[in-house]
Amino acid sequence: RLLGAAGDPERVLFAGNGRQALAAAFTCAVPRGGRIGVESLTYPLVKEMAERLGRVLVPLPLDADGIVPAALAAERPAALYFQPTLHNPTGRTTPPERRAELADVAGRLRIPVVEDRVWSFLADPDAERVFAVLAPERTYVVESLSKRVAPGLTAGVLLVPEGRVEWAESALREGSWTAGSFAVEAAARVLADGTAARLAAEKRADAARRQRVATEELPNTEAHPASYFTWWHLPAPWRAEPFTAAARAAGIAVTPGPTFAVPPYTSPHTLRLGLAALPLPTLRTTLRTLATLSAGPPS
Repeated sequence: RLLGAAGDPERVLFAGNGRQALAAAFTCAVPRGGRIGVESLTYPLVKEMAERLGRVLVPLPLDADGIVPAALAAERPAALYFQPTLHNPTGRTTPPERRAELADVAGRLRIPVVEDRVWSFLADPDAERVFAVLAPERTYVVESLSKRVAPGLTAGVLLVPEGRVEWAESALREGSWTAGSFAVEAAARVLADGTAARLAAEKRADAARRQRVATEELPNTEAHPASYFTWWHLPAPWRAEPFTAAARAAGIAVTPGPTFAVPPYTSPHTLRLGLAALPLPTLRTTLRTLATLSAGPPS
């Protein structure tokens, strides 16, 4: 259930956290200097990680269903990294038809795929399909228990394609990314006894409540209905950086859209808002303050 697909246990490896599992996947999937196709809006740490590992990110345009397959075919990167379920920051989930198209293009290009499922637990577990089912021979799947269970349980999980286990184990060791024995044991227990599934269900319900508050208080938001973050399209004439500064002056921390953009793409009129930390009444008041601020002119 964690990986969304039945897999050979011998191909499941543990890392110290999800970021380290992702770094190991990049190390295995793409040689140094290689090009990784990514969503034009992506997890910001991926940009830092690619630079540190000596890989080059190639931004791929998005539409309402995710990555445009024709763009992947045209760019022909050495690998593809994406978040098909509950994409961060937009919350979009790629439908089955688009996943099949992307799997077909990746197969024709014979490129490995790194599927990031760290936020996938907030989606309906019975409604979406792990990409590795479509392309098991080339897909690395990255998961983490820190968001699903608790921040203190940082174990990352990496499912690797058949024949790549030794290479992935070597990457984890050489990067000092292996998980400690306590984290592995704790992860195994909470997964086996149903604790992880119960907590994920509770968090889905909590995220849905918070997302409803965001929808009620803010115009022009884009998000999955059970997401702990929302992608807010600012009203004109506001731009992301000035609004971020204005929000900070009001005591509210937001993340400007350009933080997620992979050059030459940008997102100057959007913000990512995290919804998880505040009590619900305080969250509503905070979002209402942001809405009031956006209704006025930039100072």
